[in-house]
Amino acid sequence: MSERKASVARDTLETQIQVSVNLDGSGSSNFETGVPFLDHMMDQIARHGMIDLDIKCKGDLHIDAHHTVEDIGISLGQAVAQAVGDKKGIRRYGHAYVPLDEALSRVVLDFSGRPGLEFHVDFPRASIGSFETDLFYEFFQGFVNHAQVSMHVDTLRGRNSHHIAETVFKAFGRALRMALEADTRMQGVIPSTKGAL
Repeated sequence: MSERKASVARDTLETQIQVSVNLDGSGSSNFETGVPFLDHMMDQIARHGMIDLDIKCKGDLHIDAHHTVEDIGISLGQAVAQAVGDKKGIRRYGHAYVPLDEALSRVVLDFSGRPGLEFHVDFPRASIGSFETDLFYEFFQGFVNHAQVSMHVDTLRGRNSHHIAETVFKAFGRALRMALEADTRMQGVIPSTKGAL
């Protein structure tokens, strides 16, 4: 596989974002989003996905974090789609179960070229600190739409909202890592009976 890196800049009246990814990285990361809990979750993606990830965002946080979180999901999806290219030689499918104390979540994804999100995560609290938990859905919806990924996210059990969020993002990072890995038996081949994804 050739080098799988990409950088995306997204500039709107609500957010100004720069995202850089290296899908074959070491898990290094740098975040300046203005949303500390989101930075914590992005770090889970980088570390567990072994993806180098750099995200800078100036958003309209004087309103709330909605536009920032959603647009980072969109920009990350665009960067991953660019970096993965034509998908030749990747495993395509990825899945992971991740526990954290009482919480357990599962993420299953497919680099199918068809965006779709099934998100079944119930948070006991409406917010974790100042972070509104309903924004996690917006992040993942933005990601799948622009990465062209089908994804199922399920929390199987959990009482602590922080633990639940961490299991979701760790599982997401690990499922990404699996799906994007090189399949040595499929070198140069698009993993689809259609011959295109």
